[in-house]
Amino acid sequence: MTQTQDVVELILRDHRRMEELFRRMRSVEADRAAALKEFADLLVAHALAEESEVYPALKRYKDIDDEEVEHGEHEHDEGNKALLDLLEVEEVGSEEWDAKLEELVKAITHHADEEERTILNGARENVTAERRAELGAAFLRERERRLKAGCG
Repeated sequence: MTQTQDVVELILRDHRRMEELFRRMRSVEADRAAALKEFADLLVAHALAEESEVYPALKRYKDIDDEEVEHGEHEHDEGNKALLDLLEVEEVGSEEWDAKLEELVKAITHHADEEERTILNGARENVTAERRAELGAAFLRERERRLKAGCG
């Protein structure tokens, strides 16, 4: 089975993985700390790869709204702040931890939903499959580089 290089599909795949990690972090039966570590690494690598490889390229397309791309970058900052707030809570599974987790879920879910409806739909409709594959390869390279560096 060949893996897709389409940047839209790769970003969507990461979004679905983040949703799965949210479910694990909410589960009292799961290793919540391990799920948080994986989530933190993925979120930071994903956002940095989007900001360095994907967003600048998409801003060049007239049918993709620059303001939506810039708004996506702003939402990355909000997600990072919510992640830091959760990471600062000492006791995993405490009431405070659960409350901060829900703030993180809300911030990331909002961003992913908006990004999928605006930026990614715009990319799917206005960027050729070949260019999406090029962007996907660049996104994956940068994301993997960040993951190996332990960026979360």
